[in-house]
Amino acid sequence: MIGPLLSTAALSIAGAPLLSSRRLRNGGQWIVGTVLGLYFTPAVAAQSLALAPWMLLGALWALLMGYLFGRWLLWSQPAGTVDATTAYFASVIGGASEMAAFAERVGARVDLVAAAHSLRVMLVVLVIPFGYQGLGLHGHDPAALSRVGVQPLGLVLLGLATAAGALAMHALRQPNPWVLGSLLVALGLTASGVELSAIPGWLSATAQLSIGISLGTRFTPAFLHTAPRWLAATAIGTLAMIAASAGYAWLVAQAAGLVPATVLLGNSPGGIAEMCITAKVLDLGVAVVTGFHVVRYVIVLVLTGPIHARFVRPR
Repeated sequence: MIGPLLSTAALSIAGAPLLSSRRLRNGGQWIVGTVLGLYFTPAVAAQSLALAPWMLLGALWALLMGYLFGRWLLWSQPAGTVDATTAYFASVIGGASEMAAFAERVGARVDLVAAAHSLRVMLVVLVIPFGYQGLGLHGHDPAALSRVGVQPLGLVLLGLATAAGALAMHALRQPNPWVLGSLLVALGLTASGVELSAIPGWLSATAQLSIGISLGTRFTPAFLHTAPRWLAATAIGTLAMIAASAGYAWLVAQAAGLVPATVLLGNSPGGIAEMCITAKVLDLGVAVVTGFHVVRYVIVLVLTGPIHARFVRPR
C-alpha cells in the first residue's frame, strides 16, 4: 500500500496524468473487509465484546481529537479566510470521501476539506507503520485465519456472500459500504464457526495496491500551491494527534491489559483500511484494531451531521 501511495502521489503532484479506478478501489476495500472479518473467530468475537467499553471510549476520543484539530485549523488561518464549517468537516476523524460529501452539501470549501483529509491519512500511514518498523514492534496476533486454507468453491461462496453484504450496504446508502458490508458478513460467518475459505495472499496484496493508488492519486499539481498555510497547519495538527493518541493508547493499554502498539492502531487518526492492514502485516491484534475502528467509524459518522447542525452551523 505505502509504495504505490508514495509513487502515485509524487507523480500526480509532478503533473503526471494519473487516474485511479473507483471500481478497483471498491474491489480492494471489499477484499480488505473480507480479510478482516476472517479474524473474528468465536473466541476473538467474545474478546471484542469484552472490550466494548474501551471501544466506545475510543469513539469519544476521536470526537475530542477532531474538535481540537478543527479549532487549531480555524485559529491557524488568517481571519476570514476559512469558515467554521470548512474547518469542522476537515477535522472530523472519519472517512475522507464522506466528509467531502458532507462539506459539499452544506456549501463548505470541498477542496480544503479533501486536502486536509488526504494529507492526514497519508501522514498517519507513513509515520505509524514506519515508526513501528523502526522500533522493531511486531506482535503475535491471537486471531488465527481460516484453518481450512484456500478452497476454490468456498472462496467463490465467500466472495458472493460478502459482495451481497457490500451491495446491500450500498443500496442503503451507508458510508464506506465495500469495507463495512463485506466485513460484517465475513465477521458473522467466522464468529458463527463457518469457515468457507481463506483469502489468497496475492489477492490481499492486490487489494492493498489498489487502495494505495487510490490514496496517491488524490494529490494534484495544485495540491501544494492552493493553500500552503492550510496544509502546514494540517500536518502540524496531524502529528500532534498522533503524539496525543500514543499517550492515550498507553493509558488505555495499561488499564485494559492490551499491547500499547495495538491500541494506538485502533485509536490513531488514520483510516480503517490502512490501520487494519498495518495491524495485519505486523501481527498486532488485527481483530481488536478492527473492532475499535468499526465502532468509532459508525459513531463518528452518525454524530457528524447532528453536531454540525447543533454546535457549528449556528455560529
